[in-house]
Amino acid sequence: MATPKSVFLLGAGYIGQHIIDLLLATNHPVAALVRNAEQAAAFKKAGVKTILGTLDDSELITEHSAQHEVTINTASCDHLPSVKAVLAGIRQRVLAGQPSIYIHTSGTLLLADEAKGAYKSDKIYRDDVPADIDALPPTAPHRHVDLVIVQAAREFGDRAQLAILIPPIVYGFNPVHKRLTIALPQLVRFALKHGFSGYVGEGRNVWSSTHVAALGRAYTTLLSYIETAAPSALLENPYFFTGGQEISFREAAEHVGRILYKLGRIPSPEPRPFVESDFGDVFGPVTPFILGANARNHAIRLPKLGWESKEKDIWSSLEEDEIPFILAVHV
Repeated sequence: MATPKSVFLLGAGYIGQHIIDLLLATNHPVAALVRNAEQAAAFKKAGVKTILGTLDDSELITEHSAQHEVTINTASCDHLPSVKAVLAGIRQRVLAGQPSIYIHTSGTLLLADEAKGAYKSDKIYRDDVPADIDALPPTAPHRHVDLVIVQAAREFGDRAQLAILIPPIVYGFNPVHKRLTIALPQLVRFALKHGFSGYVGEGRNVWSSTHVAALGRAYTTLLSYIETAAPSALLENPYFFTGGQEISFREAAEHVGRILYKLGRIPSPEPRPFVESDFGDVFGPVTPFILGANARNHAIRLPKLGWESKEKDIWSSLEEDEIPFILAVHV
C-alpha cells in the first residue's frame, strides 16, 4: 500500500475541517494554514501541523505548497494572490521533478445568469462537458482565478495535476466543529430580524445543493482518483461538480417561513419578495444577483468514481440542524 501523501490545506473552516477529519482518518500527514493561536491549538490537538498566517502571506504559502505533495484550497474562491502563491510552490516542485497535486475550490456562482428570480433556466451545466465551462466569460464570478489555474495546468503539463472542484450551495451543520454555511442561514437571520422570509423577484431561479459532509468526501474521492490516474488525466478537463438536490429560492423562503412560524418566531409563514432596502441585511447590493440567479449543474464525474451524498436533504437539515443552532445563539 502506498504511503499517504502529505497535504497542505488552506481554508481550515466550514469545509476544510471535514476534509481534515477524513485525511487524518486515512493517515495523511496534514498541515493547515490557520489565522490565530486558538485555532492552532485545537488543530494541533487533533494531530494537524499548524502554520500561523493568512491568505496574504504569499511567501509562507509558496513555501508550504512546495514542501507538500498535495495542496487543497478551500479558502476564498476569489483571492488571486494566495492562488498564485500556491502555484509558485507547485512550480518549484515541477522544476525539481517532484509530483504535485492541487485541488482548488471554485463555486457554481460562476454559472450564474441575470434572472433576478424571474425564471428557472433550462441551461444545465455538466462537468463532463468542459467546453461549456471554458466558454464562460472571464468576467464571470471566480473565473479570473480559475483561468490562472487552467493556464498553470497547461504550463506544467503532466508534471503536476491541477483540479478545480466547483460546489453549489453547501448546507449542513457539523456538531463537532459547530460551523454553519452562509446562504440559507443568512435568510433565517434576515427573517428573525425583519419578521418575514424573503426571496428575490419571483424566486423561480434554481441552484443545486450539497451537504458539507458529502462535499468533504468529494475532495478525498477526487484525491484518490488523481493519485491513481494518468498524469495527463486532468489536462483536458480539470472541472468537477458536486451538485445534488435542486432548490428554488422561493422554495427556500417558504421552508424558512414555515419553520420559523411554527416555532413562533415570525408572525406569518408566507414569504414575500425583498425590496431594495432589505438588501443590506442579506448580501448587500449583490443580493439580486447572488440570490436571484440560476446556477444549475449536474455532477457526472465524481459519481462515476463512487462518490455519493448519504446525508439528509437540505430541508430536513435546515429544520433539524441549522435553524435550531441559529436560534440557540440568536439574541
